[in-house]
Amino acid sequence: MYLTSFAHREDLFQIAERWFCGRPEKRDALRLTEILICDGFILGETLDTLAVSALAAVHDKPFHKKRINLKGELRDAICAGNVEMTPRAEELIRLYRKNPDYYYRETPINGVMCLDEKERLLGLYRIKRPRRIAEKANRKIANWIFRLVQNRAQEMAQNRAREAGIPLEHLVSPQEVMRREFMDAEADIARAFSEGLIRFDRDSITLNDVGGMKIIATQEKLSRLESALAVNPKVRIIEKETFHGRYQATNLLLDVLWDVDRVCRRYEESRGWEKYRNRGIPEDRLKKEFPSFLQGGDPTVCIEVILSTYPDMVESELGNCIHEKRMMAQRENWLYKGNISMNVEFLLEYLFAVGFSPRVDIDRIPFKLWGRYLPDSLAYQIRRLYGLSGLDLFY
Repeated sequence: MYLTSFAHREDLFQIAERWFCGRPEKRDALRLTEILICDGFILGETLDTLAVSALAAVHDKPFHKKRINLKGELRDAICAGNVEMTPRAEELIRLYRKNPDYYYRETPINGVMCLDEKERLLGLYRIKRPRRIAEKANRKIANWIFRLVQNRAQEMAQNRAREAGIPLEHLVSPQEVMRREFMDAEADIARAFSEGLIRFDRDSITLNDVGGMKIIATQEKLSRLESALAVNPKVRIIEKETFHGRYQATNLLLDVLWDVDRVCRRYEESRGWEKYRNRGIPEDRLKKEFPSFLQGGDPTVCIEVILSTYPDMVESELGNCIHEKRMMAQRENWLYKGNISMNVEFLLEYLFAVGFSPRVDIDRIPFKLWGRYLPDSLAYQIRRLYGLSGLDLFY
């Protein structure tokens, strides 16, 4: 996976590539921990800086920030209202208040809301949770691998057609033969990974939205913000997408310069090392060596900015295009759901679990692309990272 919201994305990409091929290096776990600490802090501070400047461009009123951990907190804030209230928004809010538990209130979120003096939502920013990063990266990687498997199965069919002396388009293949060829092709691709013969296609496995924010304002003010971003010397708009229909918003992908001095200053002021005491790195090193963690990082990070009116925000969180329902639809419509796809997700979840755990020395990777595992195996291995019993025994 290539996470453009992280400054040390190249290092992270190389670690992931080694782990996918079953060839970890001794220092990988420690380096992974350092990356997740410093890049998470860089991204959080850059999001905060960008949010403050963006809100100043569209709202001429003071605001305060509130950290949230559950989507229910966000949806409650949405219900505080807005000057753009519509009959449709009022009806959706009424339905939400009637049965709030129906709206995925317990969905975790690592976010910060920006609220006015009446506790009305002006915007928010968030960093995707590791589970969501793993899931989304898995979908992209699995689709890429699926194309590799398809191409290999196509080669097998072409060989059969050649042996039969007929063009491929005239080859009639029984369902069982096609199924067996696909499984053989999948095994060939898995074997190629184990032998280090396949290199990842970076473009196919890039994620640009690990860091994101949403700004809520009238359409006129949102247009003004877009113009301000276009002339901001520390920001480059690299992509714009406008959605119409059930989901309506404008998505901007920004390449943002992050400020090394500000990040270091904020780390000191906020005693940032206290957040990371349980990551396996001595506290004294976290306090003194944080600037060295930043070295070698890319000077910019990618941030997704969603521009939304209040009625569209209500629709996306309480209406017919609610975010969690879109997520579940994406899961159900995955193109490829074979063993390799499941192993990709297990590997990515385990990679993040190592980086957030007290362990900084991993002697082996318990998951291989060419193996077969159950979800229980992932839970067992993650518990072990925290020194917990891997088995739930009654006796």
